[in-house]
Amino acid sequence: MINQKGWLAGILLLAGCQTMNVDADVPALITDPDDASRAALQAAVAASFGGLDVLLADDALTTTSVLMIERSPRRSLNNNQAMGRVIEQPLRFQLVKNGVDCTLIDLRDDSRHVLADTSCVPEQ
Repeated sequence: MINQKGWLAGILLLAGCQTMNVDADVPALITDPDDASRAALQAAVAASFGGLDVLLADDALTTTSVLMIERSPRRSLNNNQAMGRVIEQPLRFQLVKNGVDCTLIDLRDDSRHVLADTSCVPEQ
């Protein structure tokens, strides 16, 4: 009897856990961006940076599925750009459509952020 209950509990647990099928990911573009979709994108990118504010263009991810973010150049005390080279690679994100969800993937660690209030279409 205990064995049957454990088996049934395992089946129910597996049925309740929903994971994204990454094989269903299709590169995507945001359609009809508005304040809500921009806020969702901003929040997802900021979460990847530990809550830091990141400046994004209003048309981000509307013409390409890849978003690249570079650090701002350092400035001196009198606001001139500091000398030296920036050797860090830009950070890359990709927008994918998975079922009905628009999902932003941080390509550093493949972490996924579903964008609320955002519509997207497969990239052509």
